[in-house]
Amino acid sequence: MDDPLLLKNQVCFPVYSLSREITNKYRPILDELGLTYPQYLVLMALWENEPQCVNEIGCKLHLDSGTLTPLLKRLEAKGLLARRRKSCDERVVEINLTDVGRKLKTEAAEVPQKVMKAMNVTAEELMELKEVVLKILDKQSCNS
Repeated sequence: MDDPLLLKNQVCFPVYSLSREITNKYRPILDELGLTYPQYLVLMALWENEPQCVNEIGCKLHLDSGTLTPLLKRLEAKGLLARRRKSCDERVVEINLTDVGRKLKTEAAEVPQKVMKAMNVTAEELMELKEVVLKILDKQSCNS
């Protein structure tokens, strides 16, 4: 590395650029479903397992409650989920999908394939990228 401050020598810049590019590929596909990328992530977490508390979703998506609460309110306004305080502890808000939110999973099943096609990459290439990213992230969580 001749000059560590040259943009071409940075790791962060291509990772940042790729992140933006991936999000941009999702945008028109998710627009068809009436969702933003963060809303899609929340729904994927709930499609995996419901009900979940706000804190559980926030932990999975690495979002604080100040970011997550408005997302949940918008999804609730769209009729995709319901928020309810637990009777045993009213500080805890539990999130459930509505029937409409559950049905949206069927339409969303095509999203990953459409994004992969829009990115012009193979499933194998994406899995390789994911493995490297997760390896780096795992190393960081051990150091935190």
